[in-house]
Amino acid sequence: MSIDQPAWWTSAVVYQVYPRSFADSNGDGMGDLGGVLGKLDYLAELGVDVLWLSPIYESPQHDNGYDISNYQEIDPVFGTLEEFDTLLAGVHERGMKLVMDLVVNHTSNRHPWFIESASSRENPKRDWYWWRDAREGFAPGERGAEPANWGSAFSGPAWTLDPTSGQYYLHLFAPEQPDLNWENREVRGAVYSMMNWWLDRGVDGFRMDVVNFLSKNPALPDGTVPAGQLWGDGSPHFLSGPRIHEFLSEMALAVFDGRDADLITVGEMPGVTIEDAKLFTDPARREVDMVFQFEHVSLDQGPGGKWDYRGLDLLDLKTSWNRWQKGLAETGWNSLYLNNHDQPRLVSRFGDDAGFRYESATLWAALLHLHRGTPYIYQGEELGMTNVPFTSVDDFQDLESVNWFREATTELGVTESAALAALRIMSRDNARTPVQWSDAPHAGFTSGTPWLAVNPNYTTVNADADRASEKSVYRFYQQLIALRHDNEVVRLGRFEMQQEDHPTLYAFTRTLGAQVIRVLGNVSGNELVLPDLQETGGSPGLVLGNYDAGSPDRLRPWEVRILESN
Repeated sequence: MSIDQPAWWTSAVVYQVYPRSFADSNGDGMGDLGGVLGKLDYLAELGVDVLWLSPIYESPQHDNGYDISNYQEIDPVFGTLEEFDTLLAGVHERGMKLVMDLVVNHTSNRHPWFIESASSRENPKRDWYWWRDAREGFAPGERGAEPANWGSAFSGPAWTLDPTSGQYYLHLFAPEQPDLNWENREVRGAVYSMMNWWLDRGVDGFRMDVVNFLSKNPALPDGTVPAGQLWGDGSPHFLSGPRIHEFLSEMALAVFDGRDADLITVGEMPGVTIEDAKLFTDPARREVDMVFQFEHVSLDQGPGGKWDYRGLDLLDLKTSWNRWQKGLAETGWNSLYLNNHDQPRLVSRFGDDAGFRYESATLWAALLHLHRGTPYIYQGEELGMTNVPFTSVDDFQDLESVNWFREATTELGVTESAALAALRIMSRDNARTPVQWSDAPHAGFTSGTPWLAVNPNYTTVNADADRASEKSVYRFYQQLIALRHDNEVVRLGRFEMQQEDHPTLYAFTRTLGAQVIRVLGNVSGNELVLPDLQETGGSPGLVLGNYDAGSPDRLRPWEVRILESN
């Protein structure tokens, strides 16, 4: 990719659909493919270019579909392959593309591959997963007998004993999600064959879940145990591991070589560095088109990790985003997001969902979309949906949340009230409540009983009300998307941060030739008197803002202005 020949996705906006919570077409309380099909005109009107579907494959749904038992079937809860084909055709008819969520670091423990692998130590598929004996000097099943001291992302150890064979298997996530052994060439071949099957069916690419976890250090050594934790940090031994670039290059050759250039590959890569991201997304290396990294959504967390919420310091975010903008300015490409199915609601986490919901939702949207990279919108974000007022741990269904609450309150000395407070802020269930379409029962999501309760504020925060309002978050997102489609500076312009040390002003420019776009955002609930900013180009005109015309030398609470000069 170059300025002279930019890739199509530089002007694209991706919309993530979490199907079980998007729209229910048959009244069983679970979102499905029919529900997505029924909302395609809504998405086309919004203006998005790509739909990313969270997993819809056959699954026991232990981790809401990220535990796959059959990669080439649709789970009955969502529909059938025939319904998928109808949806895919509907997406293409409206000029959009469809990207599948590819989860191949691990499978379900009910996948036929794992069932075979676990059947005996001599099974030909035994080496398709990571099996190890108990630690020397320990009997299988003893505390401390795990082959390495790694902790799981979902609490507890990353190893589970199989009593039949007396060996442990590795799972970086839940015990029901055993990790595939990518050192095995047969594993890689089976995955590539499956990917080709989906591309032959007409899908337009993949968002690849934790794809930089695929290559592990085969020695699987112990990790350092962080203060206040029970288990070791194994990440140095699997984050962007020793063969990851080899595996992704091999994948590109086996799956994408010779296919339509309009496909897209997105690598979700927790812990990825800028230097690695440049390698992963360098077009000359042909690994992935863009990375999906997590640095910026970890900045409000204390040393205790995700559940140690400290609130956002804007200076930290400015530093992080500036580093990534500069680091990938010449080579590489980043995904721009603040919301997804794993993150709490943007307007509650970083904005003011009570007094300035519209203003803070649109401010963050503008700041994000005006950076260089491909913006992602998570369902309901375009409506300013908020976190949920959960009252009890029994309200939560998210595996990560429930497991952590249990471990925190029984082994880590956290009080139940403190643990519940952390869940309210950071739980993934905040993002997974049903989309609020109207003020009808259950927010118009279903005619039945929803699998997860709807946010009680649906009577005022919903698509019908927002789209009819003079202060419409949806309409603001429409304008941002159109701006990226129409304005080359937004797609490709050079990024320059301004007032880097200002505690509440987020200001930057995008420049391409003589054209300059300036973005000014007041990330606070107080009025902000603007400092002197070095003007570039002619007198700037307002392109888009979230308030009516105001004073040129000050910004109102959560106000954002996008200005352009030639």
